Amino acid sequence: MPFNQRLTNYLKTISRMILDDWARAWDINPQAIVALRIEYGLFSTDPVALTGSSEGAIQNKIRLEASKKGMRVWRNNVGACMDDNGNFIRYGLANDSKQMNDNIKSSDLIGLRPVVITREMVGRTFGLFIAREVKHSLWKWGGTPRERAQLKFIELVNSYGGDAAFATGEGTL
Repeated sequence: MPFNQRLTNYLKTISRMILDDWARAWDINPQAIVALRIEYGLFSTDPVALTGSSEGAIQNKIRLEASKKGMRVWRNNVGACMDDNGNFIRYGLANDSKQMNDNIKSSDLIGLRPVVITREMVGRTFGLFIAREVKHSLWKWGGTPRERAQLKFIELVNSYGGDAAFATGEGTL
């Protein structure tokens, strides 16, 4: 990626962080901030990235929907590689070893949904852990070993009170 593009992406990230901090300090509605980001190009709404029924297009649509709803989700890349020094590196959630990754596969999108707690914690906002395993729009459960390992992560998150599911498009957040 050319330097100018990297710099532009970096500046968008910094401005997003500053804007989020300012919005929280002034109790600005998260949906208003999303609208502002879209208006001034601080959030990707590239029509090409948002069209189609591929897993990538679905993921982009879900990320945009999450942001509009005041949630924060991040791409959870999972894999392994060798670095420049020859060290083997594993990355992503629930990927401590090949055995673990074969047994349980963390979701494509990981994030937080704001939740206001009532009574003894009135007014405090907490983040509910959310996870979405993104599939193309025509996906159907097949029971493959990969799908079963993905389901294990979803069930684990839900068993601790989180919100995890398979997602095949807008409205499955």
